[in-house]
Amino acid sequence: MTGASVRVGILVGSDSDLPLMQEAGRLLAEFGVPYELTIASAHRSPDRVERYVAEAEGRGIHVLIAGAGAAAHLAGVVAARTALPVIGVPLPGGALGGMDALLSTVQMPSGVPVACVAIGGARNAALLAAQILGVGDPALRERVRAYKAKLAAQVEEKAARLASSEAGMAPPRETR
Repeated sequence: MTGASVRVGILVGSDSDLPLMQEAGRLLAEFGVPYELTIASAHRSPDRVERYVAEAEGRGIHVLIAGAGAAAHLAGVVAARTALPVIGVPLPGGALGGMDALLSTVQMPSGVPVACVAIGGARNAALLAAQILGVGDPALRERVRAYKAKLAAQVEEKAARLASSEAGMAPPRETR
């Protein structure tokens, strides 16, 4: 869902991480939020990152999502270059299973904030982006509310199925 009215820019540091970050795009599409997805590495293509961020606001982008693994400096580099909200997605993998990416994303210096979601939390990044955009878009805010209500209903359904099953929530019967 790309085009002239793109509101969210998603950057991913490597094409190997595209499948995970595409989940963010799918959720944004469910909300009707136009987005674009590109590959840009803070270390291997810093000029590309710089150009992308410099042009983002002028193209109507309101929120940036940056997903990277290992040293995960992408979100911080993006945040250093813009006044737009930046959401970092630390990606799993590597020798530390994503903990290095998490710490690199969340430990930003004062003055360069990055909102950070869980390791591999691309869908939560999209949800947070929709919530940020929803501040000025009541219709989008209602779609987010409906999404959260759907999640709650799914939990209720699962709990009801469990309660009615043999392994239900009742305490085990005493056998003597």
